[in-house]
Amino acid sequence: MSVKIRLKKFGAKKRPYFRIVVLDTRQPRDGKTIDELGIYHPIEVEGKQLRIDETKARAWLAKGALPSDTVRSLFNKQNIRLG
Repeated sequence: MSVKIRLKKFGAKKRPYFRIVVLDTRQPRDGKTIDELGIYHPIEVEGKQLRIDETKARAWLAKGALPSDTVRSLFNKQNIRLG
């Protein structure tokens, strides 16, 4: 089973809200999640936009989960190094 760390979309039209989740690659974007790592709310003020559970994220990265490009950039914002 191949696992990815990616965003799961919530919110209304023009008011996006995302959860950073671990999913099987065969699941749809809003499908059943394995684990939830944090949230990303792009409309919120800069300090409240992003919350990530760093220990969970590092554990999944160590297990071989691959982050999407967007999640990789969010990890870099939070200084969570890959690998």
